[in-house]
Amino acid sequence: MKKMLKFSLIILLLHSFYASAALPVTNVAASCCANCSLFLKSDGSLWGMGLSDNNQLGLGLSESCFTPQEIVSSNVTAMALADDYSLFLMSDGRPWAMGLNTSGGMGSTNSYNGGHPVQIPLTNVVAIATGYGHSLFLGADSSLWGVGNDESGQLGDGNKYGAVPDGPSTIERILPDGVTAIAAGAFHSLFLKSDGSLWAMGDERFGELGDGNSGNTSIFLYTNLPEKIVASNVTAIAAGSYHSLFLKSDGSLWAMGLNDYGQLGDGTFGLTNLPEMIVASNVTAIAAGGYHSLFLKSDGSLWGMGDDSYGQLGDSALATNLLGYGRTNQPEEIIAANVTAIAAGTYHTLFIMKDGSLWGCGDNNCGQLGDGFIDLGPLSYGPLTPERIYPSPRPILIETVASGSNLEFAATCGFGGNFYLLSTTNVNQSPDLWTPVWTNTISTRDENMFSATLSNAINSGGPQRFFMLQSY
Repeated sequence: MKKMLKFSLIILLLHSFYASAALPVTNVAASCCANCSLFLKSDGSLWGMGLSDNNQLGLGLSESCFTPQEIVSSNVTAMALADDYSLFLMSDGRPWAMGLNTSGGMGSTNSYNGGHPVQIPLTNVVAIATGYGHSLFLGADSSLWGVGNDESGQLGDGNKYGAVPDGPSTIERILPDGVTAIAAGAFHSLFLKSDGSLWAMGDERFGELGDGNSGNTSIFLYTNLPEKIVASNVTAIAAGSYHSLFLKSDGSLWAMGLNDYGQLGDGTFGLTNLPEMIVASNVTAIAAGGYHSLFLKSDGSLWGMGDDSYGQLGDSALATNLLGYGRTNQPEEIIAANVTAIAAGTYHTLFIMKDGSLWGCGDNNCGQLGDGFIDLGPLSYGPLTPERIYPSPRPILIETVASGSNLEFAATCGFGGNFYLLSTTNVNQSPDLWTPVWTNTISTRDENMFSATLSNAINSGGPQRFFMLQSY
């Protein structure tokens, strides 16, 4: 009887967790300026996790969220993160904002710390981008619009405002037409035109504009008007804190700007103020974080270079090297295949696999990975190798043993949260009708073992009991 009961317990624990199929993740966003993350599911719902001290997740909260929370239930098509606010775009072409508006990047004169999403007065928008307090909008008519922080000329409107709050707080049109893609770094902006040309404006102290005129970090240099950087054949752009990436139609990857962590991937740690080719072919997507860079190849492999101090490159040996100053100045493979989308945060990385699952690695101090673990303290940054975030991994049953009339359970948990051991005598009963008999809270990845001992749980004269481990 005990042997049969033990076998039934193992089957239930391994196969009843997450009974319903999880919706696939279709897009993901992080930012070189933010310690939170956003992602979309296939039903158009918007989800967020991480730092929300200024309500930038739009949940009416002023604290970090360590697990994904639904923000909008449907019809979201794009999202972007700034330092203390975020934007998202609805299918009707209207952008919305949430968070703190001190820089005017939310598109109004009101500095209200929006606890919930507020609509931006603009229509027919097809793409959005945010930097450190400035926002860019691409219209359906290929027009370029901007608002917010313009202290380095990053809006490209011909002006330069001396302080962050002095930038324009009402949206202004920068270009009437011809723009096809936009990207925003900390204090610079990039855009593509329909002829495949790459244009840039804003801060160029570190060479991030790639115009050859700067690269001297001791001199404050900028341009407040768009200037052409590359004449043709550019197909994709990404802007990090102080570096820029772009792809050409032949699949080659190019980079310019700050390179102190090797984020350009050129084999040096010196900045460059001119575009240089990093990879010759087969690159299909790019992302630029605070001080690291990511790219995908046509075979679905994920590659990275730059800062790995927090494990954001997914290389545990590199991350623990040099007393936390881990970095690489050459591209290295992170995942061999099946990656479909990527995003780079300040110190963390997110990516989507072919099956629609969301994965991440790196800094989780504010919950930006959404794995439920509370990684606080100088030596507890987060996972140094990629882990699956959504759907959350099932607990792995280590041991279920019968000792006399007692039952002892042990399971490792791949994410944090509240775990419940449920029991019933009717295995066909709906899980929400099972009876909770034990609960444990898992908060850190170093102590992620669920354990329970049920006294007098085995009664050979009574009905057989079944058990299931669940998380809420």
